[in-house]
Amino acid sequence: MDDSARDALRRRCRLIHAHGERDVAGLLARTARWCREHDVAHDLYGRGEMIERFEAEVAERLGFEAGRFMPTGTLAQQVALRVWAERAGRDHVGMHPTSHLELHEERGLSHLHRLRTTLVGPADRPMRAEDLAAVPEPLAAVLVELPIREAGGQLPTREQLDALVAEADARGVPLHLDGARLWECGPFYDQPYDVICRGFASCYVSFYKGIGALPGSMLLGPEDFIAEAVVWQRRCGGNPYTLTPQAASAAMQLDERIARMPAYHARAVRFAATLSAIDGIDVVPDPPHVNLFHVVLALDPGAAKDARDRVAEATGLWLFGAAEAADVPGHCRLEYYVGDAAMEVSDEALAEAFGLLMR
Repeated sequence: MDDSARDALRRRCRLIHAHGERDVAGLLARTARWCREHDVAHDLYGRGEMIERFEAEVAERLGFEAGRFMPTGTLAQQVALRVWAERAGRDHVGMHPTSHLELHEERGLSHLHRLRTTLVGPADRPMRAEDLAAVPEPLAAVLVELPIREAGGQLPTREQLDALVAEADARGVPLHLDGARLWECGPFYDQPYDVICRGFASCYVSFYKGIGALPGSMLLGPEDFIAEAVVWQRRCGGNPYTLTPQAASAAMQLDERIARMPAYHARAVRFAATLSAIDGIDVVPDPPHVNLFHVVLALDPGAAKDARDRVAEATGLWLFGAAEAADVPGHCRLEYYVGDAAMEVSDEALAEAFGLLMR
């Protein structure tokens, strides 16, 4: 099947990943209505009633003094580490081997900010206190991702997280929280977000992933830290004339989506159990820690995609997009984010479709 035929087939099918097909026009129309209802005016370079109120609300929810809405998480996190490095007078930071900054940002931290990185801990599990203790050099900051996406959305236990915070505190190293999917952690820890963030000196959160808003992020921390971050935001060209549409689309959905996270997580656990019962399918981790998990199929990527297309034609379900080679030869790895789309598909339909896929 050629690419155009495959794209047409996908458009005819029901998606099961994330919140389904993004309705751009619908999201923009809802955002416009919300702005009219709340008499929202444009911010000017980050200054405005709505966006500043949203920053304060998120900061309070997460237990930080201040927040700053930024266009991307890439910008927010590089700026955060730059500020901590400037304060420490060191050009050396630590992070997990699967950090987004390490894998997906074309070495921006090094090329733009001249920072060196040490990779802390193994790639297949969250960072722990003993991993940080094994780093001999002084660090300006350590970035910790909750959950770690590249290992199937794994989280440390609360005890492991507290031990890591204590180790960093003993070393005098500020911890920065990569919270790209922090909203998804609530059901696992069963704690308020300010408690989950306890011990972190700064934090970044995303709004376009689980929240489903337009692209946008927020950097949070002490007031003086955020004031320094704003300067670096401007220096990096990340302070556009207005970010009101992005901030408004996040503000109107945040509470609603957070309230759904327990249901998404429960659905992810049932989804994973359905898949684990099928020969040739493994789930990582099993059960899922959050409403994101990885699936390993006993099929190579090409065969998996061909089978997916045949299942789509037979069932009307589009089971996955990308399929990457797994560590085991002849196997591939998929990623699932359980959101609105999977909530609308029954366990029986999933079992039938994935059983057919593996046959």
